[in-house]
Amino acid sequence: MKPLIGISCCVKGFGLFNTPNHAASDHYVRVVLGPVGGIPILIPAAGKASVPDILPRLDGLLLTGSRSNVHPSNYDGPDHAEGTPEDPQRDATTLPLIRAAIGQGVPLLAICRGMQELNVALGGSLDQRIQDIPGRMDHSTPSDQPIPLVRTGKAHGIRLADGTPLARLANRAEVPVNSLHNQGVQRLAPRLEPIAWAPDGTVEAVEVRDARGFAWGVQWHPEYDWDRDAFSRAIFERFGAACAEMSRLRLVQRAAE
Repeated sequence: MKPLIGISCCVKGFGLFNTPNHAASDHYVRVVLGPVGGIPILIPAAGKASVPDILPRLDGLLLTGSRSNVHPSNYDGPDHAEGTPEDPQRDATTLPLIRAAIGQGVPLLAICRGMQELNVALGGSLDQRIQDIPGRMDHSTPSDQPIPLVRTGKAHGIRLADGTPLARLANRAEVPVNSLHNQGVQRLAPRLEPIAWAPDGTVEAVEVRDARGFAWGVQWHPEYDWDRDAFSRAIFERFGAACAEMSRLRLVQRAAE
């Protein structure tokens, strides 16, 4: 039986009346059906009350990227610049969901905004508009590239920590990645271990120390190029293997009850 993988949704306005919808990009659905090897389950941004009922039914949790930024009230940060997209309903859902998933050992892979949520959920803080901070670089893929490459083109390299599972997947010390974010880790949460960095020192990947299950965060977007990039595909296959094991253990537990 394939594992059930929860995919975090954003609240987005659609149609003539800008009607709120709970949505996740097709890229995440396709990657779950592909290298993750699971069944995608969209998780609405319905708030923390839904967490206790949703999580026991999931074998893995995929936290998606988004144009919206984690609200600064969640980490005692300064107000966002005017016009910055926010999604408080998503924050109210994902932050407690992350803490519960880690506590219960549910495999978790956090991408871009998802990694920022992971850091905030565990007590960290965020830098806003990294590109405006002296000594830091623009972490977006150059917009002068052809449209398809804005998402899949390599924006900068990252340095991988020696001996980590992520470095073993890459089989090299540095790899180029795509990049589409303007927020990033400021104060790293106490339970997070940094395992990759951009040239300007920005933390680009983390894993949760002493986690009961797989728990990684990456700041780039492997879901955009897993079909052509071996490193991206390997990340999802590793996550998928952890989810499959969680599904197997739950089946054994149910059979024993």
